[in-house]
Amino acid sequence: MSAAAGNGRDTSRTTPLRVDAQRNLEHVLRAAREVFGELGYGAPMEDVARRARVGVGTVYRRFPSKDVLVRRIAEEETSRLTDQARAALGQEDEPWSALSRFLRTSVASGAGRLLPPQVLRVSVEDGAGGQPRVPQQRTQPGTTELRLVPDQPVAVASVPAVEADDTGTSALLEVVGQLVDRARAAGELRADVSVSDVLLVIATAAPSLPDAAQQAAASARLLDILLEGLRSRPA
Repeated sequence: MSAAAGNGRDTSRTTPLRVDAQRNLEHVLRAAREVFGELGYGAPMEDVARRARVGVGTVYRRFPSKDVLVRRIAEEETSRLTDQARAALGQEDEPWSALSRFLRTSVASGAGRLLPPQVLRVSVEDGAGGQPRVPQQRTQPGTTELRLVPDQPVAVASVPAVEADDTGTSALLEVVGQLVDRARAAGELRADVSVSDVLLVIATAAPSLPDAAQQAAASARLLDILLEGLRSRPA
């Protein structure tokens, strides 16, 4: 076993690949995004291999463990969401337009189905009124960086652990936090809406349906409803 494989490292982005190996890697990554998007991160590697039309050994040669593949997909999707949030923040002057643009772009891309499970974790402990609650964010003293407040982990069978900081979650929380703060300060966002709520909307409004047109229509309709729930109303 190579040192890289033994350490569980993803060497797919550091070692030059032959044309056929690069093609196989692209097939595996595309298949992984599709399979995990449809079935969740608990889906087996064999399903990824079948979708990529390669042997499962080919998958394991590039990704020595499922954790490594999950981390790669989570990193890419979290980075994509962060870029979408930054684009909305920089290109929309109106706070509500910026937040809604980010949500619509992200839902349309289907990125919400591939966010790291820890970002969307709902606490099993009772919150106010005995209802489950999503983890809150807080600003670190002396910084503007947002991080997840530690909470009791939720046991999810067969879902590999993805460390939040490893997947760039801090950057995502920071920029989405700016969108949320702007919309709240403008009086257009409900005061009780958190960054986690916004990310939960992205995941909820991105259902996986077999028909692409039906999926797009369902996502758009559901997002319209959820946006109405986020918006502040005059007393």
